[in-house]
Amino acid sequence: MAVTVKECLELQLLEIEMLLTMFPKKGEINLDEDAVPSMQRYLRNTAGPLPPQLEFSINIDVEEAKVKVELQVLLPHMYPHVAPRFFARSNALRRQQQLQLNSRLTSHVSSLDSGELCVYEAVQWLKDNSLPYLESSKISSGSGSKEVVVKETLRRMWIYSHHIYRQELRKKIFDSAKKLNLTGFCLTGKPGVICVEGLRENCEEFWRVIRYPNWKHISCKHVENIETEGSIDNLRLFCAFEDLQFQAHGDYGLRNDYHMDLGQFLEFLKQHQSGHIFQILFGVEGKLSD
Repeated sequence: MAVTVKECLELQLLEIEMLLTMFPKKGEINLDEDAVPSMQRYLRNTAGPLPPQLEFSINIDVEEAKVKVELQVLLPHMYPHVAPRFFARSNALRRQQQLQLNSRLTSHVSSLDSGELCVYEAVQWLKDNSLPYLESSKISSGSGSKEVVVKETLRRMWIYSHHIYRQELRKKIFDSAKKLNLTGFCLTGKPGVICVEGLRENCEEFWRVIRYPNWKHISCKHVENIETEGSIDNLRLFCAFEDLQFQAHGDYGLRNDYHMDLGQFLEFLKQHQSGHIFQILFGVEGKLSD
């Protein structure tokens, strides 16, 4: 059954009421005074116009650094079934560290289950994870000090399988990639090829999830690790996680034993600066890992 705007706004109202209870001091939450009443009016009469999207900010104490980090929040009408928009900022953060902190926050929130309220989770994550970025900003701004930056690693994994057909397996692949904020593609058919790119720990989790419990004929053929002092998003070769299905040839019988057009696949790789991967995937005969 489809989720309605009314149901989503009811959940948002419950969440903001909970947050106001948890952050009762003046200035901890900055919220337009008509935001909650306008939502309540709509919930009493859904025939009326939709209220504005809920927008507010929370000032978070990072006690170890004795500074505040402000979390700016924008909730679309269909949140929590649509991702919220978060942006963390602080006068104590330099631009580079602020970008890195927000990149990690976005990745963490993307890994949560869809449909879950997650504003407090974002607040708690910032409390637990802001300190290294604040300390790095402090060191790099000190006179005569050598700049210390928080580095991130983009991992890109090239995964080969004898074939990928089953709908439940494909669903598992796409759901995991979305949850872990990974980009890349899945080439369905025979052979099957998967590429994922994103934060190193998210790629490792993807590899663990799709192999469990018994996908035997699959191997990771190649791994790329690229370290950066900026956002890993600037290093991605793919802008989304794509479903690749090229023209196939072969027997369309009960076993669906048909082969993808690898010429089209090679062209796709070249378009994404990855033509050299074709040799790694197909140029060497090797036994697939069990």
